[in-house]
Amino acid sequence: MGELILVTGGARSGKSDFAERLAVKLGGDEVLFVATAEALDDDMARRIAAHRLARPTAWQTLEAPQDVAKRLLPAIGTRRVVLIDCLTLLVSNTILTLGESPDAPQAEALVRHEVDELLAATQATPATIIVVTNEVGLGLVPMNTLGRVYRDALGRANQRLAAQADAVYALLSGIALDIKRLASNLDDERD
Repeated sequence: MGELILVTGGARSGKSDFAERLAVKLGGDEVLFVATAEALDDDMARRIAAHRLARPTAWQTLEAPQDVAKRLLPAIGTRRVVLIDCLTLLVSNTILTLGESPDAPQAEALVRHEVDELLAATQATPATIIVVTNEVGLGLVPMNTLGRVYRDALGRANQRLAAQADAVYALLSGIALDIKRLASNLDDERD
């Protein structure tokens, strides 16, 4: 069974950079990078290209906008680390299969299934799995149904992964905080 590490934070908080440095530290060149983004417009195509150039060339890349766990296990091979960037887009891609006005319980069920499969994959491999995600619950309540369904489903997915993770890092202004250890220390102090 491998280790699960969750890296969260707001947009442009330094999550991906931190996760990539952690992946190098733990796996060197033996990293499988799982990309969940799709180049659906010119801006996203530019962002994807920039990310590709920034990653170590020795890393293998698996493009998996959905069904990550199913595609991940056969691709791991002997790699010591898997970096999934990011859960945020995976949840979005999953929900958008239901259209612009998704049924909330149906969307939640699809996302829950994706997370269940991902958690099962962490149990089925000795590799360390690092998952990058956004914390979207700190902002305003979205004005439309799709936005609210997305925010709620991603928040619940983040909670489920964090509960099972061996380590959870929150990035604020490029600084990583080990929040799972911090929470554990606070619990110890209360006892």
